[in-house]
Amino acid sequence: MAKILIIEPFYGGSHKQLLDTILQQFHPAEYDLFTLTAKKWHWRSRIGALYFSETIPRDHQYRTLFTSSVLNLAELIGLRPDLSVCRKIVYFHENQLNYPVREIKERDCQYGLNQIMTCLSADQIVFNSHYNRTSFLDNIKSFLNIAPDLKLKNIKEKLEPRSEVLYFPIPFHLIPKRVFTKNEKALHLIWPHRWEHDKNPQFLTNTLVELNKRQVDFRVSILGERTQSIPECFESIKEQLKEKLINFGFLSKDDYIRTLLDGDVVISTSGHEFYGVAMLEASYCGCLPVAPNKLVYPEIYPATSLYNTSNQLIKMLYNWCKNRTLFARDRAIFYENFNFDQYSSTTTVPKFISMIKAHIVTGECKNLGPIVTTPNGI
Repeated sequence: MAKILIIEPFYGGSHKQLLDTILQQFHPAEYDLFTLTAKKWHWRSRIGALYFSETIPRDHQYRTLFTSSVLNLAELIGLRPDLSVCRKIVYFHENQLNYPVREIKERDCQYGLNQIMTCLSADQIVFNSHYNRTSFLDNIKSFLNIAPDLKLKNIKEKLEPRSEVLYFPIPFHLIPKRVFTKNEKALHLIWPHRWEHDKNPQFLTNTLVELNKRQVDFRVSILGERTQSIPECFESIKEQLKEKLINFGFLSKDDYIRTLLDGDVVISTSGHEFYGVAMLEASYCGCLPVAPNKLVYPEIYPATSLYNTSNQLIKMLYNWCKNRTLFARDRAIFYENFNFDQYSSTTTVPKFISMIKAHIVTGECKNLGPIVTTPNGI
C-alpha cells in the first residue's frame, strides 16, 4: 500500500505544475494523489477538508501527508484523526495574511486563520520563497490582533522553527535554449500574468499608453489567464496600441513558449507576488526581467532589474526602445551574472523527494529494528 498521501484541493496552475514535476520521480505505487479541480478557490479552501475526509480511505499505511496551504489541515486531522500519525508537510505557494484587497472591509479573515491553524497542525511548513515565509510569520501577530477581545501570544515563535524555504521547481530543461542574435525588430515587451487586480493591469495599461505617447517603436504581448470579465483598463487597449499589440490573451503552451523566445523584456506590475513562475520562465527564455522593487522580486533579481516608480519603469523601457545597442548590453550583463540553477527542477526536485520520503525511511527502520550490515553488502 502507498506510504505517501498527497492532497491538492486546487489542482491547477502552479499547484498542479509542482505536483506533476515532483511525482514524475516517484513510482505510482509509492503515493496516492487526491485532488479537486482548480475552480472556485474560496470554496475549495472552505470545504476541501470535509470532502477529503470522506474520500481518503480509512484502511491505509500512510506515513507522510503532503499538501498545499489551500487545505485546512486542522479540520482534516480533526475529522480524520487516523491521519495524525503521518508526518504532515504543508507547502505555501502564497499566504493570505497580506493578500491585497481593494478595501480592508473586503478581507475575509477566515482564510488567513485557516492557514495559521494549518501551520499549527503541521510538522513541517515549507514556503516557496524567503519573502513568503517572512511576510507570513511577521504578519501573524497583527493579523490575530483583529480579534476584538482575545490576545493570542507566541504563535509565530511556535511556527518559526518548523518553517523553511524550498524554491518552486521549474523544469527549465524542457524549455529550448535561446540563442541571441542581432535583432532589428522593434523591442518586444511581454506581460504574462493573470488578468486580476493583484497583478495591476491598470498600471501596465498606463505604462504602455504613456510609452506610446512618447513615439517610440515597440511590440507588446499581453498574455496570461483571464478571468470571466476582462479588466476595464484592457477594454480599450487594442484601440490605443493598435498594431503594436501583437498578442492579447491566453496562448497554448507551445505558442506561449515560442512567444517568450521571441520576447525581449518581461514586465511585472504586480502588487502581490510570492515567487513568480511566469517571470522566471520568461527570463530563462531570454526576456530581460523588469519588476517592482518589492515583494519577492528583490530576493530573485538584481537591482538593475527593479524599479521604484512608474516613471522609472517608463524611462527604462523608453531608453531600450530607442537604443537597441543599450538594451543588448544590459541584457548580456544580466545573463552573465544570473544563476537559474537554484530555481531549476534539476536542483530542487531531489530536495522535495528527500523531504517527502525522510519520514518513511526513518519509520520503516524503526519498525524493522536495527539495520544489520554484512561484508560486501551480502
